[in-house]
Amino acid sequence: MLSKMLSKIVIANRGEIALRILRACRELGIKTVAVHSTVDRDLKHVRLADESVCIGPPQSNQSYLNIPAVISAAEVTDAVAIHPGYGFLSENADFAEQVEKSGFIFIGPRPDTIRLMGDKISAINAMKTAGIPCVPGSDGHLTEDDALNFQLARDIGYPVIIKAAGGGGGRGMRVVHSEATLHSAIALTRAEALSAFSNDQVYMEKFLENPRHIEFQVLADEHGNAIHLGERDCSMQRRHQKIIEESPAPGLSRTIRNKMGELCAQACQNIGYRGAGTFEFLYENGEFYFIEMNTRVQVEHPVTELVTGIDIVREQLMIAAGEPLGYQQKEVHFQGHAIECRINAEDPDTFLPCPGNITRYHAPGGPGIRVDTHIYSGYSVPPYYDSMIGKVITHGRTRESAIARMRIALDEMIVDGIKTNIPLHRDLMDDATFQTGGSNIHYLEKKLGL
Repeated sequence: MLSKMLSKIVIANRGEIALRILRACRELGIKTVAVHSTVDRDLKHVRLADESVCIGPPQSNQSYLNIPAVISAAEVTDAVAIHPGYGFLSENADFAEQVEKSGFIFIGPRPDTIRLMGDKISAINAMKTAGIPCVPGSDGHLTEDDALNFQLARDIGYPVIIKAAGGGGGRGMRVVHSEATLHSAIALTRAEALSAFSNDQVYMEKFLENPRHIEFQVLADEHGNAIHLGERDCSMQRRHQKIIEESPAPGLSRTIRNKMGELCAQACQNIGYRGAGTFEFLYENGEFYFIEMNTRVQVEHPVTELVTGIDIVREQLMIAAGEPLGYQQKEVHFQGHAIECRINAEDPDTFLPCPGNITRYHAPGGPGIRVDTHIYSGYSVPPYYDSMIGKVITHGRTRESAIARMRIALDEMIVDGIKTNIPLHRDLMDDATFQTGGSNIHYLEKKLGL
């Protein structure tokens, strides 16, 4: 039934996630259409797909972000559905809406749900209604009234953080430590938000000084069923960009996991959520504070797959085909520990992108080691897209075992011809604070002197 319902899908993405989706489709007998820019014609998933369509030049806004081009590719190939992956159009409610209006299945949440959770203010209000704890804040967007904003900051207590309502990816936010800089911070964040997100609304929250970043993976179907797949700790970050993720979160008790996971699953039911999603929290002094929901598959989904044995992308496809969830909450079991290192084509000292030709590539192997990547010997990393070229994921019975296997994997991995951040990951695996677990989101930047 599934292969008939989703007989052919367009993979509206590139790189490792496009290859990941293609593999899930092949397992289920679903035909695939790879859309690509002119510079991406030699990507591995493009070569392996049943069909491919060039949708524009290298620049994202003329190819992967070109909504008419993506939908046209579905039309000319007689596809029935579109999977957006992550990034690009994956959380674009207008895209999801146009996909469905054009008669195709959008493999993700409903457009109104994406819109609800895409606006951070409406998302926070929805979570409060669902009983999810949130960071103390403005409970709505800030006005132009300076006196009101000053009083609000005093009531919340400095430091505060100004955030773009339509923001994401670490952009559109400023920390304010005193009243002297509050007005300018609001103005600058408004301008940045308008430029980056075409929405100048901003809001204010209490700035937590030493939190961890912990998120919960959920799955929900259109029949009202929802489950959680536990949590991930994503606190090892640089400039709000995750570097290492792991599951379960070190030091988090099973009782807390179950409580927060159940709240997230219940929130999915409250908002009529459909598909895979992630609730992101800041965690400090034993308390959780909701920050946002990602209405798509996450880069770090493999660590959850390894500790639960559940294929999240396969579940996305099943849900999109109208099938009920393949698991009940009582059937979700957590085994061992998993760690993911994001491998970026960048200088390990300056973090500047390092595109170019890969002259030699060797993937690591052995028990408990998984590599999700689209690169190969002779592949040329283009300068137009995100610098991530793959992910190394390890799984072990204990966290110590997962770290030991990650050391082995990083030592075995060879990527010649370009610079990568593999040396940074090797250093972090030997870092005493990381080995202890539970570091806060500022630890890596302090370690690097940023």
